Amino acid sequence: MYPKIISLLPAATEIVCALGLEGNLVGRSHECDFPASVKQFPVCSEANFPDNLSSGEIDIKVKEILADALSVYTVKREVIKQLSPDVVITQAQCEVCAVSLKDVEQALENYLDKNAQIISLQPNKLDDIFSDIKNIAARLNVSKAGDLLLEELQERVNIVRHKLKFIENKPTVACIEWLEPLMVSGNWIPEMVAIAGGTAILADAGKHSKYIKWEHIVAADPDIMIAMPCGFSIERTLKEMGILLQQPSFSNLKAVKNNKVFIADGNQYFNRPGPRIVDSIEILAEIIHPKQFIFGYEGEGWIKFSV
Repeated sequence: MYPKIISLLPAATEIVCALGLEGNLVGRSHECDFPASVKQFPVCSEANFPDNLSSGEIDIKVKEILADALSVYTVKREVIKQLSPDVVITQAQCEVCAVSLKDVEQALENYLDKNAQIISLQPNKLDDIFSDIKNIAARLNVSKAGDLLLEELQERVNIVRHKLKFIENKPTVACIEWLEPLMVSGNWIPEMVAIAGGTAILADAGKHSKYIKWEHIVAADPDIMIAMPCGFSIERTLKEMGILLQQPSFSNLKAVKNNKVFIADGNQYFNRPGPRIVDSIEILAEIIHPKQFIFGYEGEGWIKFSV
């Protein structure tokens, strides 16, 4: 008999479902929304700030919360206790992005009627994401399903790699992870840009996303700019693009002059280290080398931003 699972991380929920274990889910985080069918499960967490804040307001609020040694999220202990899980999946990668391991351990310590197994994910690179899938599959006793899923995902990555094998033009790409203050996407994003035939600038693969000054963007003058704010849909990002438009010399950037500014759905794709990270690679391939790739994500996973 498979265990009862609570996932407090959207990417983990997607992994569990891709492994064929959606029927074992009994609870989810407030952010878990894919596949849509998981919305039926009880919500086991909540954010400690309003949902309608701007980028700048979110940054200020999160820093205030963390400065007071508080958590950005609340774990609903009573809900979890009633659900009586065998397994709780969370993360230790970023205390701003989702419920953290520390939050879960503190909330559930000596609280459940049985010892729940806590699985914590901490991906920094692309290989870490694939390793997490393999690890979850093993811990949930579905290793074969994990191997099949990884084989399918790797095959899709290899198709992109193979098609770009002899492409010499590798445009520079600035991936914007946060608009105010400005951040560029680190962790697995630079590797994904490279697989999709581009060269990520101002960020290091395997290292956390970092704050940068606008002058650094101007100095780098990227061929392509992609806004993919963490946790933001395309619609929400569109409302805040004015932050970039008002920056000095924005209209002089190569990407702007050549109509190569894009918005991608960071919430559903790039910021979720699960199976759809391969969809994200395909999105990048469509954007960076449109003559070579048409996967069909335009309009849903990304749009061109007309300045």
